[in-house]
Amino acid sequence: MHFVDFYDCWNDFQKERSTQVFILSDKPKDANLILISFRGTEPFDADDWSTDFDYSWYEIPKLGKVHMGFLEALGLGNRIDTTTFKNHLLGNHGKTDSDMGQGGLDQSSDSERQSTGERELRPAMMEMTAYYALRRKLKSLLKEHKNAKFVVTGHSLGGALAILFPTVLVLHEEMELMQRLLGVYTYGQPRIGNRQLGRFMEAHLNGSIPRYFRVVYCNDLVPRLPYDDKTFLYKHFGVCLYYNNLYVEQKVKEEPNKNFFGLRTAVDLHLNAIWELIRSFIIGYVYGPEYEEGWLSKMVRLIGLLLPGISSHCPTDYVNSVRLGQERTVRMSSF
Repeated sequence: MHFVDFYDCWNDFQKERSTQVFILSDKPKDANLILISFRGTEPFDADDWSTDFDYSWYEIPKLGKVHMGFLEALGLGNRIDTTTFKNHLLGNHGKTDSDMGQGGLDQSSDSERQSTGERELRPAMMEMTAYYALRRKLKSLLKEHKNAKFVVTGHSLGGALAILFPTVLVLHEEMELMQRLLGVYTYGQPRIGNRQLGRFMEAHLNGSIPRYFRVVYCNDLVPRLPYDDKTFLYKHFGVCLYYNNLYVEQKVKEEPNKNFFGLRTAVDLHLNAIWELIRSFIIGYVYGPEYEEGWLSKMVRLIGLLLPGISSHCPTDYVNSVRLGQERTVRMSSF
């Protein structure tokens, strides 16, 4: 793969650059594939984990309820002033100066702007955020590489941003970009919105060949958050590829034990954590030295004995699931 660019993007709510994105292509010239990869939750970053466990949402007319923390991570608002979400998501379809032409001037009058309570978006700040920086770069790359399509991926928090990015592209009517979308592949991704949002996006991503795949490993806690219940109303959508603790793949509508917690499953969760710890010592002998786990990974497995579901979120298990998966039940989209 050819390295294209790296972005360290601004989160206005956290007041720091906390969203990182890589862009790669299969070759430097006449590329056929462009890969956008969002960094996932950092193990010792409290802001990342608080975003994963956040249950706040913002409702977008005709689209549905969307996780507020993930919108903020893409640079599409700040909960301190919720009108910022409306400005980014609905005002001028999120167009920046470079997108709008003629200096990017908004033709609405001051009185109109005040009557709706909207604030003028600051182009300099917008260009520091993940959504706008990526959209601008993606348009440039697809113009340069005429035959290229793009894939969006990410693990954990990165997975949530990976599916939210094309969701906002659809909302902003960026259909030329969406026609070049090859697929979205997420790993250990938390839920991003309600059922209405899922139905809206499935209409744009489901054709003869699905374009959105969620990979879930065994008892990973994060894909079970935020809760799918009558109180929080979060729902997954897309094709779920579930791998058990033997790395056997199943195509399922929803991962088992969708809300994770429960007395009936507590014993199974702890038994699985014991097996994962044992496996970390023997997997290198079974599959080869490239699968051998380091001491940090083994320490996380030990933590999993007390907090089942945390150790199952390790990227190691997702890499192993894809490499060692014993069954392929879904035809992946191809170009």
